[in-house]
Amino acid sequence: MHLQSRTRQRLTLLLWSLAPLCALADDVPVSATETALEVTRESARSTAEWLARNVDSWFGDRPFEDGGKVTDGRLSLGLFYRRDAPVDVDLRFNARYRLPNVERRAYLFIGRDDPRDVIQDTPDTLPRQPRQPQLRADRLGERSFLGGLGVSLLDAFDFRLGVSNRLKPYVQARYAKPWQLSDDQLLEFRQTLFWTSAERFGTTTAVSYGIGLSPVWSLRWASLATITQESRNVVWSSTLGGYRSFGWERQLALELVLSGSGTHGTGVGASDRGLLVKWEQPLHENWLFGELVGGHFWARPDAQSERASVWAVGAGLKMRF
Repeated sequence: MHLQSRTRQRLTLLLWSLAPLCALADDVPVSATETALEVTRESARSTAEWLARNVDSWFGDRPFEDGGKVTDGRLSLGLFYRRDAPVDVDLRFNARYRLPNVERRAYLFIGRDDPRDVIQDTPDTLPRQPRQPQLRADRLGERSFLGGLGVSLLDAFDFRLGVSNRLKPYVQARYAKPWQLSDDQLLEFRQTLFWTSAERFGTTTAVSYGIGLSPVWSLRWASLATITQESRNVVWSSTLGGYRSFGWERQLALELVLSGSGTHGTGVGASDRGLLVKWEQPLHENWLFGELVGGHFWARPDAQSERASVWAVGAGLKMRF
């Protein structure tokens, strides 16, 4: 099957946009590009700080500089094409804010993201883009701005009250606990309870385990399962990856991805299986990164269907601020 002309144009434009940035990674001076990147990063950070200052001022007269800060700022743009699904253009903006006028352990969060990923608390360690079509078809076009207030307790509990697209409220409570089993082994557990008007109560359980095999090789396994009161079906996904570091934050990854749904009567365990190869490297200093992705998937939505073989390709940019 050939790519449609519009799909081919989108892929070409994104790959061409990476070309001048890749030149930066090889120390080729591109002053105009560097200036544009610096301006974009500074604009993202100043916008985030402006928002934090204004929201914090609603709760008191304490200066924002007295304990206020913006952390974990990320602006990312990605494009992912899978032959059996529409092109997925992914724009995300996320940051976490400490507000001195609220409480020492309270924070503001706001961003542009997939509301279900945020509300159901999908970990960053699990791939978000390569979803099987039947699980992501109802999500296309749903990314929107969302945010709210959160409170951290005992370094393990988080409670959040927020609004998603169209000002729909949601409540979230999370328990997260890491265990450093040894110098090169880390086990993490996360249990999240949430409520929305559409899905009512739900819960997500996420577990990940990472081990360093050598200074340059590592393995990581991550898995999660989500169930809601409305659907009563367990939606799960899991990834097992091997990672090879080449220094200077350059990394090659090979990931096995499995996902499925507990819908009754499908007769299929993992309705989607895939292999992904990823290359990530810095494109400018230590805050702009580029990623290229290639992969192959085997999808089988139900027992009556043959497992289809499809390929996938993608590229992305990620900016920290």
